[in-house]
Amino acid sequence: MRKRRPYANRRKKNKYHRVKRRKKFSFRGMSLEKLRQKFNMYKAHLKLVGSWTFRVLTVCFLAFVFVWYFGQGVSAVGDSMKPVLSNGDVVLVNRIKYNATTPKRGDIIVFKPKGNENAHYYIKRIVGLPGETVEIIESSVYINGKKLEEDYKTTKIDDVGVVFEEMKLASDEYFVLGDDRENSEDSRNADVGNVKRSYIYGEAWFVVSPKKHLGFVR
Repeated sequence: MRKRRPYANRRKKNKYHRVKRRKKFSFRGMSLEKLRQKFNMYKAHLKLVGSWTFRVLTVCFLAFVFVWYFGQGVSAVGDSMKPVLSNGDVVLVNRIKYNATTPKRGDIIVFKPKGNENAHYYIKRIVGLPGETVEIIESSVYINGKKLEEDYKTTKIDDVGVVFEEMKLASDEYFVLGDDRENSEDSRNADVGNVKRSYIYGEAWFVVSPKKHLGFVR
């Protein structure tokens, strides 16, 4: 009986032997390359969403700041500031200006008399500054003994009110008058008096209503 050679058997066996290839990594039927593409796509979407979210939040924040500091509306009561403002005009108030600067002569300010929170807002023009002396002589205003030259239209002062003699303003007080001084309740009246810095709400800067009066307050 002829013996089989082990070597030949191995060669014969190897002839039909197949080498198994390593399977590529996959997740739910997707290859690694497709997963990478999906990830990059989602990453790009997230960046886009994040960018738009940031923009929307920034716009909302700026809108809030604008409304809070520049867009607070106050209605003018009466015609004491004619011809600049009329009764019922809705005025926007700049609330941030006086955080950086001090009120100046000629500014039209919004305040509550005596700081009374239950009172309506008054709108008047600053005439006297802290530390100055104010006096009214023959319908004219005198500051520190000198006649005040005003470049805005006013009416005569028929009633001097409490300013029947020279008045000294404290270090935090402002003397205010309406431009229509024949029909104005202002610092000449005891119920209003001098306006302390803490009473000032802001500066009137823009009329938004009615449309015929739309524009900057000058």
